[in-house]
Amino acid sequence: MNDARPTPGTEMIFQWRKWDGSTHWRHECVYLGADEWGDWIGQPTGWPSERPSAAFIAATPNVTLVPRQTDFALTVNRDHPQGMRIYIDIGWDVRWSDDPLLAVGIDMDLDVVRVEGERGTWVDDRDEWAEHSAQFGYPADVMSRLEALALDLEQRVRAQVAPFDDATPDLWLDRLDALHLAPRLDS
Repeated sequence: MNDARPTPGTEMIFQWRKWDGSTHWRHECVYLGADEWGDWIGQPTGWPSERPSAAFIAATPNVTLVPRQTDFALTVNRDHPQGMRIYIDIGWDVRWSDDPLLAVGIDMDLDVVRVEGERGTWVDDRDEWAEHSAQFGYPADVMSRLEALALDLEQRVRAQVAPFDDATPDLWLDRLDALHLAPRLDS
């Protein structure tokens, strides 16, 4: 693994795959910097994300933490139209690749979501988790570890402890906003 990081403000990619190696979400991002929690990358409003058979353009700015812990990625939105503040992808081998402009991870289906309002915080996509664990043959020890992690992260999000609070990611959202990056018109 390469420990080199891009200069803050440098464009980069976050590429997810599934357990079988198939392509999943690809997010166009910009590197923002690092803190005690790990590396932060941002996706400005109007920048694309795509996977086979789906694509979207970021409606609002968001930042993603690539933590030192390699089994999740935390994404925090600012002013999301559906009130989605936090979306944590439970993953496997979430890390920087040998290319300093590419962060990678294996999406393991389970997600922890926090929305503003009555619905609050929950573990999402348990149906996809069950389906893919059978389809891809997730090892039992991996499943146990990630199921426990999802429940732990759900509690930490509910308690709003850093970096799952508002202040920590808002600092990075402010840094992203300060870059004044334009929407992608060619996407």
